[in-house]
Amino acid sequence: MGLFLSTFTNKVDSKGRVSVPATFRAALKQQDFQGVILFRSYTDPCIEGCGMDYLERLSEGLESLPTFSSDLDEFTQLVFASSVQVPYDQTGRIVLPRDLMEHAGITDQAAFVGKARTFQIWEPAAQKRKMEQLLDRARQAPPKGPVLPPRGGRAGEAGS
Repeated sequence: MGLFLSTFTNKVDSKGRVSVPATFRAALKQQDFQGVILFRSYTDPCIEGCGMDYLERLSEGLESLPTFSSDLDEFTQLVFASSVQVPYDQTGRIVLPRDLMEHAGITDQAAFVGKARTFQIWEPAAQKRKMEQLLDRARQAPPKGPVLPPRGGRAGEAGS
């Protein structure tokens, strides 16, 4: 699977149709389901998006949670129970479900925001405000990033 990179703002028509950025479609090209998986973000006023492979990996991780636990129940309700498979049309567009559009405040434009293995869909002005907040916070206290594995696959070897 490829990575979702950059931010693209596309027009949403009156039926909720919007073009998925070509680079996002390319990142999902190898998947059996030709479309995207969408669900309501429970941390921000936006829509979370991914490919089926990402949800399959998430489901494998669920085995680490105790069966019938409230954590398992809450997570699966928030993600899996509310996920929608949205296929592409012949031109690479999808139809955003109305309830997800309302959650994100999307009307006539949608900002597709790459987040490596996933992406988000925002109302563009809200996404711009969120990015300004993130930049302000990062200027005061830079966020911690992941530790990069060494190149060449040998443990203890410095990456370049």
